[in-house]
Amino acid sequence: MSTSTTTPDLSTLMTQRLQTTLQPTQLEVLDESAAHAGHAGASDSGVGTHFRVRVASPLFTGLSRVARHRLVYDALQDFIDQGVHALAIEIV
Repeated sequence: MSTSTTTPDLSTLMTQRLQTTLQPTQLEVLDESAAHAGHAGASDSGVGTHFRVRVASPLFTGLSRVARHRLVYDALQDFIDQGVHALAIEIV
């Protein structure tokens, strides 16, 4: 009997990382890669290269916009190192 395992997609893994790191009150991670087909950094598969993150976190309180974005980038740096080409961040 064989057992099938499903690997979570990149947006799910990124969501899990941000939930752990930022303890968000709102979070949405969208894979927009398909809309960037043919652009620099896009993969042939149309997934996993261009993401939009919409996030609100109590950890952002009192921080500048740049510092808030830096927290998101720092949390996702290993994903960027592994091929995420573009990351649009919306602090909500």
